[in-house]
Amino acid sequence: MAGVSLTTASRVVNEGARKVGPELAERVNRAVTELGYQANLQARAVASGYSSMIGVLVRDIDDPYFSSIAAGLIEATAAHRLLVCISSTSSGERGEGEYVALMRAQRARAVILIGSRSDNVSAREALRAEVSAFTASGGRVACVGQDLLGVDTIMPENAAGAEALASALVALGHRSFAVLAGPRELITARDRVEGFRAGLRAWSVDLNPRWVIEGAFTRDGGYEAMSAVLAADGDRPDCVFAVNDVMAVGALARLRAAGVLAPSDIAVAGFDDILTLRDVYPPLTTVRLPLKRMGEMAASLVLSDTRPARPRIIPVPGEVILRQSTAPRGSGVAR
Repeated sequence: MAGVSLTTASRVVNEGARKVGPELAERVNRAVTELGYQANLQARAVASGYSSMIGVLVRDIDDPYFSSIAAGLIEATAAHRLLVCISSTSSGERGEGEYVALMRAQRARAVILIGSRSDNVSAREALRAEVSAFTASGGRVACVGQDLLGVDTIMPENAAGAEALASALVALGHRSFAVLAGPRELITARDRVEGFRAGLRAWSVDLNPRWVIEGAFTRDGGYEAMSAVLAADGDRPDCVFAVNDVMAVGALARLRAAGVLAPSDIAVAGFDDILTLRDVYPPLTTVRLPLKRMGEMAASLVLSDTRPARPRIIPVPGEVILRQSTAPRGSGVAR
């Protein structure tokens, strides 16, 4: 209909690197409109070896930590006219492996895995095998978490951030601590607990093992773990560290339900600095990670033209943000 060659029409429709003159381009675009033409993306994927899809898998889509990273990733891919397919799994590396296999079958251009590795070595190795098969077929893979999959990784410095937070809290005058530790099998949770313990140890402050309370990495997990703190015999700790902010939010809710004041009765701190903390009272002390920027960085790794011989590991430090929720007792801070 446009009266041009197939190659010329393809260059206009696909916005290829080789540009077509404005007169021919106008003819092609007019024909596209009149015909209602739409490219067959499946056929294009067969011809090129991959589609315009990027698969993104998170551990918990309800958690603002993951949604903030995903938001940065989506913004970074928008200019490339790529389709971002986001899914969520609570079944750890097994679910991630199934998702990577599905993306390979869909000829996805790239996959980004956002979430902590676990201590399940066999499941992790099965995931590595799926990742290797995906990259062998020409796909790109990056992850946000620990450097354990042999791919490009955005690696939050969880232990160092928690260690710095512990030091800051001791400097404020807190001496007795409990930790809402999250699930034991998640390496992120474990790294944050151990980092916090190391920070206390540097000030000769002990963390009593009975005050390390495991729970789900969720708001309800924090609520239940704080319930255990309140129900325990003996003196209560004067400060509670939840290994992520959503657990800290649940902990604050449990204190309110019990009529316990924060920070005058028990101080509370978290980790991540999620956006929803803007509406939390008292304002929560935390360790800030640049969540949206981490998503942008992950996208840049899979969209870059270079394929380095070795995986690129990009550490991301945290920043301690002291707010009202950890003001020392007797400081006159209102609840």
